[in-house]
Amino acid sequence: MKNNIGTVDKVIRILIALVVAVLYFAHIVSGVLAIVLLAVAAVLFLTAILNFCPIWYALGISTRKIQK
Repeated sequence: MKNNIGTVDKVIRILIALVVAVLYFAHIVSGVLAIVLLAVAAVLFLTAILNFCPIWYALGISTRKIQK
């Protein structure tokens, strides 16, 4: 796996996952929507931790700065 997630992308993914978690635990979202949002949040958090996004890889996108 080649790292393809930059710092800004990583922070945004983690913030979105945290917002979804807060919405769920505050009982603002529930039911099927809550389950779908939690699944998306889990994927975003996991990709941020691993610094690798398979979708970005398939599209040939990298938000990571290339060091010279």
